[in-house]
Amino acid sequence: MPDQDGGAVKPVTIAIDAMSGDRGPSVVVPAALAAVNENEALSIVLVGIQSELEALLHQGHERIRIVEAADVVRMHERPSHVLRHKRSSSMAVALGLVRDGVAQGCVSAGNTGALMAFGRSVIRMYPGIERPAIAKLIPSLRGRCHVLDLGANVDSSAENLYQYALMGSLMASAICGQAEPRVALLNVGEEEIKGNEQVRLASHMLAQCDTINYIGYIEGSDLFRDVADVVVCDGFVGNIALKTGEGVAGLLIELLEQAFTKTLYGRFIGFMARPIMGKLLRLMDPSRHNGASLLGLQGVVIKSHGNANERAMLAAIRQAVREVQLEVPGRINERLDDLMF
Repeated sequence: MPDQDGGAVKPVTIAIDAMSGDRGPSVVVPAALAAVNENEALSIVLVGIQSELEALLHQGHERIRIVEAADVVRMHERPSHVLRHKRSSSMAVALGLVRDGVAQGCVSAGNTGALMAFGRSVIRMYPGIERPAIAKLIPSLRGRCHVLDLGANVDSSAENLYQYALMGSLMASAICGQAEPRVALLNVGEEEIKGNEQVRLASHMLAQCDTINYIGYIEGSDLFRDVADVVVCDGFVGNIALKTGEGVAGLLIELLEQAFTKTLYGRFIGFMARPIMGKLLRLMDPSRHNGASLLGLQGVVIKSHGNANERAMLAAIRQAVREVQLEVPGRINERLDDLMF
């Protein structure tokens, strides 16, 4: 299987926390099978309760193996409790496989706070980075945009926002090949006097950084308009913005489906517009864009939506493979020292 340069694609192993999330193994196992069947360079380690996973794997697959984990992190559990009492959970064991070099990346649909806490404890942070941030590529008018933080930290200092901007810019360069990605802060207005103290101070810090292409503030309405390549905010604002965007996309998909199925005329128009509408619906479908990166960790960790279906979980696995192949953590770490205050 050649890569873009004509050489052989390096094998990639991804560890999946198979028990976490709302649907657990019933979604993870079919997605894992689909992933290895479409990618000959991929191997997967399913971490969880062996009997449950074996029952779903049936005849198995030569590039999928199971690692037993005795416990599961529940969605409602506090990160502090999980760190003390769930070291043998599927989440912790999967992250440990990345730390030990058995796998190059990890995917989990589990408790976000627990994943962040275990990530910091097991895989560790980049030197100089205080907190990890959840980063995700979202579709925009003429391309895609990296948004972070999307929920790892509900409160962020100016220094945190500055560090998110650095990591987001480096990730955009690594993932999308952008030499000077446009970096913006999400704010309540574009004027310099707008925003809270943290945002204004972060803006001043970014404006002083010659190696970041900082373009200033943008508003929520600009997120999908290709105004910026990297948009930075705290996790409280970012999570609400993301969920609102996903809700609007879901509403539009449902309204379009109703409009094109309710009447004979609507079905005729839908049939005529099928090529265009199919492309639009694929662009808007949140499940096709599932998979957010925990930036700041010294390894690839992808957070899947908790209620991901099979297609969404497959998208998260693909995201993990891509980041491993592009060596995203290493490329970010290489340049951080030159950019930190």
